Amino acid sequence: MRKPMIAGNWKLHKTLKESCQLATELVQQLATIEDREVVIAPVFTSLAGVAGEIANSPVQLAAQNCYPAETGAFTGEVSPALLKDVGCQYIISGHSERRQLLNETNQFINQKVSATINAGLGAILCIGETLQERETHQMLEVLTNQIKEGLAGITAEQMADVVIAYEPVWAIGTGVTASDEQAQEAHAFIRGLLQGLYYQEVAEATRILYGGSVKPNNVDGLMAQSDIDGALVGGASLKAEDFIRIVRFE
Repeated sequence: MRKPMIAGNWKLHKTLKESCQLATELVQQLATIEDREVVIAPVFTSLAGVAGEIANSPVQLAAQNCYPAETGAFTGEVSPALLKDVGCQYIISGHSERRQLLNETNQFINQKVSATINAGLGAILCIGETLQERETHQMLEVLTNQIKEGLAGITAEQMADVVIAYEPVWAIGTGVTASDEQAQEAHAFIRGLLQGLYYQEVAEATRILYGGSVKPNNVDGLMAQSDIDGALVGGASLKAEDFIRIVRFE
């Protein structure tokens, strides 16, 4: 059985004080959670403070990005080793906003995934098609390339440290959510890709999250799908009440 994961991507929101307040509230409300994994991803400047608030709790810490180098002359960048040092268990790579706004390629994202795993952290690899790609029947090709190139060089053994997050770009921050059936179809396709790249056991063990306007009123239907193993939550993760309800999906 794949243990469900609910991850909150806070994006460019919340000061250090606000982040610690939210983290404290989540810990208080989710202290007894055992059957699902809870992850939050604050901004870089809040990571150390939030790490202190969630210590010895079921809530885990993720970074929203990294640079695929251990050390060096890379002004303004943060390495996986430094993120591990501050208390992170996961790093998100390949989010559509970075692909679109910062022109990150599958190859560069692959370097991040590899560096994350080599640092002893879990990698959350985001993939997803735009509305234009879906409407012009390029969706399956796009997802195939993002998976194959994003996981290039990652071994079957290393896949134990990889989580895939499928985020249709047309559903991120728009209020539009893929239907339960649309999401399941994409997740089943992705699992099939993983089976082709590795083997059935890897495909069956890998968690595939859905992201894209996940809210308290739609999470139950999404999580009822056989190939949806969790959610990468954006806006709704910024409100404790909403995120807690999502974590407590039925």
